[in-house]
Amino acid sequence: MVTVTGKSTSRAGRSTRLPVETYREMLDVLSEGSVRRNFDPYRDIDWDSEEFQMFSHDPRWILPNYHPLGGTAWYQQLPRGRQIEIGHHIQINSVKVGAAFESILIRGMMQFIMKMPNNSLEFRYCLHEITEECNHIQMFQELVNRSGADVPGMRTDFRLASPTMGMLGAAFPVVFFIGILAGEEPIDHWQKEVIRQGKDVPPAMLRTMEIHIAEEARHISFAHHFLRQHYPNLGRINKWLVSVSTPIIMRWLAGVIMAPPRRLAADLDIPRSVVKEAYWGGPVGSNQLQSYFGDVRMLVDEIGMTNRTAKYLWKKLRIDGSVSRFRGEPDRSALD
Repeated sequence: MVTVTGKSTSRAGRSTRLPVETYREMLDVLSEGSVRRNFDPYRDIDWDSEEFQMFSHDPRWILPNYHPLGGTAWYQQLPRGRQIEIGHHIQINSVKVGAAFESILIRGMMQFIMKMPNNSLEFRYCLHEITEECNHIQMFQELVNRSGADVPGMRTDFRLASPTMGMLGAAFPVVFFIGILAGEEPIDHWQKEVIRQGKDVPPAMLRTMEIHIAEEARHISFAHHFLRQHYPNLGRINKWLVSVSTPIIMRWLAGVIMAPPRRLAADLDIPRSVVKEAYWGGPVGSNQLQSYFGDVRMLVDEIGMTNRTAKYLWKKLRIDGSVSRFRGEPDRSALD
């Protein structure tokens, strides 16, 4: 069972002592934040208002040039109507996949907290996060239902693996929270980039992004702190296994979360060569993939989750790159 200790790791990989109270105070701050500032998908979004109505012909569904698919020459040369149709379905499908990911997170976190002792602050905060993720699923599904796009959602491999992934919460919590970051970081990065770039999107989509970003900041912060607190307590072999598996998990879930499933690509008549270029062979897609994990690379560096094999895999899977100077740092290349 995971217990709160005061052990951490420096950038040089040496074990150091972090006051237990520091971690406890962070959990208390996050829990109180969930109490003071939270959102309800039906109270905070006026779904029936004229402003939030969605239409399949809305040109605001067109993918921007910094989107992996939107940046391909194939997409940019399509007639405007086709750009709208494809952008509409691609973006709504990503929302559907996001809801599926949140459901896995909830299952795993429920498994995790059932092993917690009485008076555990991790128990309290995780329940706050579970409540918020339930609201996110309702919000995402409501957006899908009202969008007019009947999309399939997650890939087959993700669907088949989802029951097992949920069980990781209790059996291998460190690996489970790495998986949480692998799914949350790309979504959060993309939504922030859309807002930073000033992309004109349908108001209902924009409002869900704003709510998700606001609450996801707490969720991502907890996952980072959890790994800082608990990874150093693993034995040498387990540390090696976790460090090696981290880039593999990051790369797989980035594709699962951000790339359309084959069924959707086929329905939209997107050539396989274009899909491969966009996700992640072309320059736009490749840059996007690397940019998703700057914060994770910072975390890996800070807690010493590195070895020769892990470094090789980060590079081989093309998710290496610059390290964020602080969590949430914007992708400077995208803003140029």
